[in-house]
Amino acid sequence: MSSWMRWHGPAMARLWGFCWLAVGFWRAALACPTSCKCSASRIWCSDPIPGIMAFPRLDNTVDPENITEIYIANQKRLEIINEDDVEAYVGLKNLTIVDSGLKFVAHKAFLKNSNLQHINFTRNKLTSLSRKHFRHLDLSELILVGNPFACSCDIMWIKTLQETKTSPDTQDLYCLNESSKNIPLVNLQIPNCGLPSANLAAPNLTVEEGKSITLSCIVEGNPVPSLYWDVGNLVSKHMNETSHTQGSLRITNISSDDSGKQISCVAENLVGEDQDSVNLTVHFAPTITFLESPTSDHHWCIPFTVKGNPKPALQWFYNRAILNESKYICTKIHVTNHTEYHGCLQLDNPTHMNNGDYKLVAKNEYGKDEKQISAHFMGWPGDDGADPNYPDVIYEDFGTAANDIGDTTNRSNEFPSTDVADKAGREPLSVYAVVIIASVVGFCLVVMLFLLKLARHSKFGMKGFVLFHKIPLDG
Repeated sequence: MSSWMRWHGPAMARLWGFCWLAVGFWRAALACPTSCKCSASRIWCSDPIPGIMAFPRLDNTVDPENITEIYIANQKRLEIINEDDVEAYVGLKNLTIVDSGLKFVAHKAFLKNSNLQHINFTRNKLTSLSRKHFRHLDLSELILVGNPFACSCDIMWIKTLQETKTSPDTQDLYCLNESSKNIPLVNLQIPNCGLPSANLAAPNLTVEEGKSITLSCIVEGNPVPSLYWDVGNLVSKHMNETSHTQGSLRITNISSDDSGKQISCVAENLVGEDQDSVNLTVHFAPTITFLESPTSDHHWCIPFTVKGNPKPALQWFYNRAILNESKYICTKIHVTNHTEYHGCLQLDNPTHMNNGDYKLVAKNEYGKDEKQISAHFMGWPGDDGADPNYPDVIYEDFGTAANDIGDTTNRSNEFPSTDVADKAGREPLSVYAVVIIASVVGFCLVVMLFLLKLARHSKFGMKGFVLFHKIPLDG
């Protein structure tokens, strides 16, 4: 053994030295503080000696977006989380700082950490904590046990949060009153400290495209709340004015794209927030945004997309005459998206008699739109130059059940009526009937000619036989 060590000892030492050097380079690359350990997705700092005085940050050579968990414990000299300490960890989900000296968290410390789900600040030195730190987060857990909170309106939001939680795991939270006595947070009563309210005074929010509208809002509460508008992704031009507890929102040149959007007036103070919301309805003339040549699946379909509010009435024209829908030709709506309708004119077993121009007219009380396409389903019988894009294929009829998006009961008053559609629906049957009858008649004629010819040959043959037997034989 001593001989083996004598020969291989120096090599093993060099190997261990190389390993420690690699570990050192790895730690340096991750730029971990002395009291922390780091991996590709986790940072944990639990060694109290020498400890850390600032929130741990990684070197620029490492991508902090991959960090999903930061665990800090026993760091008595860590007192502050600044606004830019956590912003680089955009993928952070779990943040734990326990048994440490944390006293202050900047209001915008977690502004860029929208993935945060769990925060644990157990047994720190926090005396106050604002709800503004967390209002934009969808937290499933916020643990604040063991902090010396001061009994004030600043922490009433924590009590409100506890009261509104559906989970039975309520934390035993306390605060220190002016006499340094622990008061259960659940029993805390602070005068003039409550949730605010918002009241949105809005006119009828059904408006025509291109018009303007003004919304007014009043907020109340103590402490006095601030007011702001949440307009989401509103397309129309808008501006707001706010004066103390009153505000107005002016929306001009309203776009049809904003129909169905929600607009909210929000009141917010230290304790929490309240909001009052309305939905915007925009009326506008129909627009046919899509109309294409027919495609075939189980049935033939002329696809279209129509926008309009109120819901437009649809009418099809075939070769400039009104198309009366039937079970063979009908409009079907497949997808409705608020004021947008996606569907098709469905045709069952169309033939060459259905080739032609199809025009769609969409109409409501604010106007109308129309578009036309040419449809070719199959070539004429005997025409070798049929379009290969429209093969002569007959599809099974799987049934029809839908009507169009407009009211068809009074359509005769809106559009002139003819029998073109019914003829188009019956023409395939008529063609087949004519072909069958012609075939039967032709077959009968062939049979009759054959029988006549057969009868003629049979007659001459018998006469010859009889005359042959009547001739007397000589000798």
